[in-house]
Amino acid sequence: MFERITAMLVKEFLELKRDRWALFRIVVPLIVQVIVYGYAATFTVNHVATAVLDLDGSEASRDLTSRFVATGRFDIVDVAHTQKDITHDLDSGRADLALVMQAGFGQHLLDGQRAPLQILVDGTNSNTALIALGYASQIVAAFQADSQRAAWPTSAGAAQPSVSVALVARPWFNEGLEDRWFFIPGVVATLTLLQVMTLTAFAVVREREVGTLEQIMVSPIRPVEFILGKTVPAFLIGLADVAIVTTLGIAWFDVPFVGSWLVMLVGVVLFLFAVLGMGLLMSTFSRTQQQAFALNFFFVNPLFILSGFAFPISAMPPVLQWLTFLNPLRYFLVVLRAVFLKGAGMGVLWPQFAAMAALGVVMLTFSVLRFSKSLD
Repeated sequence: MFERITAMLVKEFLELKRDRWALFRIVVPLIVQVIVYGYAATFTVNHVATAVLDLDGSEASRDLTSRFVATGRFDIVDVAHTQKDITHDLDSGRADLALVMQAGFGQHLLDGQRAPLQILVDGTNSNTALIALGYASQIVAAFQADSQRAAWPTSAGAAQPSVSVALVARPWFNEGLEDRWFFIPGVVATLTLLQVMTLTAFAVVREREVGTLEQIMVSPIRPVEFILGKTVPAFLIGLADVAIVTTLGIAWFDVPFVGSWLVMLVGVVLFLFAVLGMGLLMSTFSRTQQQAFALNFFFVNPLFILSGFAFPISAMPPVLQWLTFLNPLRYFLVVLRAVFLKGAGMGVLWPQFAAMAALGVVMLTFSVLRFSKSLD
């Protein structure tokens, strides 16, 4: 048995060695995608095109405008003179956000009265709009606090201000809220999923399409041995993919790794078992590589969307939330981020390990049974 499996493994790696284009597709796109994700995938918004309509012209209004510029997140593209100018800036796309301060803004602050500030934002890109509004709210809150402190009397007999609550945020595990620390572990999972599923499905379908599958099956090799010979190379390539992406994330993007390598390895192995089962299952439904490609596209996109990588699962409809429990990528993302950033161990992550193990056993068993039946 081991001799026949070894022969299959040697055959697979010899084919990979001869097909240099396949080797290129496995390594180079992986590195390119890691770099693209690391630099391009971010929730941070910078250089928001901003128009300002300052009808007050006071020291307070100028101070507030300068605070927006000082953050580096807002670029003043137009100092408007009328409301019509602001409307034109937003309609034409010249500005994404506009500040409008009416006459008397500064005097209202000195008198301790409410000083209205209008912020208009282009909601075409809702994500950018919400993030920009969040930045603006923080700037205005800091400006308001400083204005109140400056307006309080400082003489000995002055009345003390009323008690207020100051909110101090302290993020754990990612104190700087670096987007890359969130995205890179997710890239490890998603790229591994794509590579391993594709390799597994296409490796079997290719044998069927060129007619060599029947020749192999009439040899002494058994179906289980054939399956192992086809899936073990994909498993090893998956381990190599994880090693490459993890090394790039830590060495190139300075993503911290504070957990245990052993815990991460266990999670990777369980995830690969589940993914290999899915790839093998796709191969049983495909007769050509075109069909395998279509099925791969059909499965991978929902798996990505329902994983929690980019879209929070809690915001999904209840039916889709239940479907996420059948997605091994969901559990693997939790494992990677917890190991990378929190240093979590087996005692915390065992539910994710158990779920991936169960999915792997079910998927591999069902796939092997269906594959054996399809050969008959």
